[in-house]
Amino acid sequence: MNKEIINFSDVAIGYGKEVIVSGINLTVYENDFIGIVGPNGAGKTTLLKTLLGNIKPLRGTLTKENLRFGYVPQRDTVQPLLPYSVFDVVMMGRYSLSGPFKRMTGEDKKIVEESLSYVGISDLKEKNYNSLSGGQRQRTLIARALAVKPNVLILDEPTNGMDTPSHYSLLNLISRLHSERGLTVFLVSHLLSDVANVVKKIVMIDKDYFQTGPIEDILSEENLNKTYSSDFLITKIEDEYLITYKHSK
Repeated sequence: MNKEIINFSDVAIGYGKEVIVSGINLTVYENDFIGIVGPNGAGKTTLLKTLLGNIKPLRGTLTKENLRFGYVPQRDTVQPLLPYSVFDVVMMGRYSLSGPFKRMTGEDKKIVEESLSYVGISDLKEKNYNSLSGGQRQRTLIARALAVKPNVLILDEPTNGMDTPSHYSLLNLISRLHSERGLTVFLVSHLLSDVANVVKKIVMIDKDYFQTGPIEDILSEENLNKTYSSDFLITKIEDEYLITYKHSK
């Protein structure tokens, strides 16, 4: 069995004295591929902030190995950057390790070039980040996260607002990062079929509701209905899940 690297034990998360979700028990192992789903306001982003260490659990215990996180935020939350090139944006991942006044080394440049190549945008490195398409920006942000040389990659709604070819191309890239680089991956998405068809484990979260386990054990119409207070239909066609929304209760 792979090594345990993160453990939530009876954790409550929230802000100040306001608890959003309690009773979180989650064990994460090296090379896990975990999808996080739930309705808007359910606590998905709060869970990520707690995992990253930006906020502390309100109750319970969170233990982590000596990990390095690569975080890819929702693209729409990234403010338009100054006229930085794609190369400069990815280099920000290296600066995040030691500060913006660090002198850029040959090793830093090599890691940035490798990250750009892996996500397939080496030809865009001199382009202005603000001039890119949504899919190109997303790949730039993933390359920035990879430049940190992470053990754990966290992606928050990475395919949101993309056209169909870019959407599936990006999901394929994320799957490759898990399988080829052995990264532990957390994928947050409101697109349930996407999550179901790429991850190995799933977290279903809502206020006062938390359930997790292998996708084949947890993904059910009953559990989705509990999480979203809505009716869903799950169809499996040639090992592919198709999840459709029926109506609100």
